[in-house]
Amino acid sequence: MKRASGVLMHISTLYGDYSIGSFGDNAKDFIDFLSDCGFSYWQTLPFNMADDCGSPYKSYGAFSGNPYFVDLDKLAQKGLLTVEELNAAKQSSPYSCEFERLDKERFALLKTASSRVCGEDKEKIQRVISKKKPIFDFCRFMALKEANNYSEWIDWKNDEYNDDTLFAWEFAEYEFLLQWNEIKSYANSKGIKIIGDIPIYVAYDSSDVWANKNEFQLDAHGHLKAVAGVPPDYFSKDGQLWGNPLYNWSAMKKNDFAWWRERIRYMFELFDGVRIDHFRGIESYWSVPKEAKTAKEGKWVKGPGKKFVDTLREMAGEKLIIAEDLGDITDDVVKLVDYSGFPGMRVLQFAFLGDYDSPHLPHNYINNCVAYTGTHDNNTLLGYMWEASDAVRRRVIDYCGMDEDWDKSYDNIIKSMLASHAGLVIVPIQDLLNFGSDTRMNIPGSADGNWRYRITREQLKQIDTEKYRYFNSLYARGKT
Repeated sequence: MKRASGVLMHISTLYGDYSIGSFGDNAKDFIDFLSDCGFSYWQTLPFNMADDCGSPYKSYGAFSGNPYFVDLDKLAQKGLLTVEELNAAKQSSPYSCEFERLDKERFALLKTASSRVCGEDKEKIQRVISKKKPIFDFCRFMALKEANNYSEWIDWKNDEYNDDTLFAWEFAEYEFLLQWNEIKSYANSKGIKIIGDIPIYVAYDSSDVWANKNEFQLDAHGHLKAVAGVPPDYFSKDGQLWGNPLYNWSAMKKNDFAWWRERIRYMFELFDGVRIDHFRGIESYWSVPKEAKTAKEGKWVKGPGKKFVDTLREMAGEKLIIAEDLGDITDDVVKLVDYSGFPGMRVLQFAFLGDYDSPHLPHNYINNCVAYTGTHDNNTLLGYMWEASDAVRRRVIDYCGMDEDWDKSYDNIIKSMLASHAGLVIVPIQDLLNFGSDTRMNIPGSADGNWRYRITREQLKQIDTEKYRYFNSLYARGKT
């Protein structure tokens, strides 16, 4: 890998006036910031519609675009929203995503905007979306969900939907794609590549399962046979009971992974590279009985292995795929990652849990890896150091050459990673800002209070762009 660096920040975290980040001019401002710092990558979390807790890892559609990311100001510029409607949508606080308000108000506002589209413009939107079957399936699914009082698809009685509701979803998805293509083109013009994120699993109550039942482990009536999760690990003593449906890999092999091929093709339309979440599930996945109370009751089952990896490599071509190879990693998983050729992940916060042979210590990084100070599932650096034991904190200080006043010397940690052999180093925006655990993105195993963190324009301006430009130049990772 060519030496480079980047920043991890989800779209939702962007500053703005309407309760959540969007594909507006503020996204271009952030791209300018990355360029000024000498970074070459912007890594995001999944773009699909989030669940009721704000999580993008359990969505109503793997091919959906989160409608909350559609920029309202751009719709107003088209004459689709009024000044009064914009003012009514303005947020109460700039520091946190206002999911409860968004869930009550935002789609209704987008539906109002869609009602003002007519004639050839409306026909164009319908024509474009109809040609993208998985996205059209999602739009139909959401229209039917409303027609069935938002119950799960397994309980639906009504198979007719409101045409205006269907078009509102088509409009939202069309604007999502249109606005994002503008942002991505701008990023690429500034030398910034975008890394997206592919959740390994989908939600049971999703257009993916509803429209492709044979691709999942369901019984004859459409009910789950088993669910996904992970065994006890660093994050949870009981493991994590995700509850997602498991893939029917034997059926997928028979059609040459057609659903996955379409998914990867679509992801590479959106991004320059992708991270595949829970890559170890391709080698073996944790299958939990559907009636289990915790994930501890699960077992490992062999996954699709090399045949599926061959499909991923074929679809990716020269584009970047990052294998999220964290968690309970066996020799077989290591061999599969090596076989794939995809760079795996290294996380500094895991480095000081063991001895000096840990693959997460910077002196052990190989070129073909992506190294993070922490991921969206980790604490921030400041939170990590604050909560670490005295022994772990001492090791970090000694290893990275930090001052005893450790909470003011995080540059040493970042420099240790930038100086390593890792081909790509990614730093969460919170760590550039030296923010604490109150800005953490997610606590695995906890359903509430996650995914809300946002920055402000003033906070971003506080980051010393010249310093990071110098660091990136010093370690041959960016612009001089």
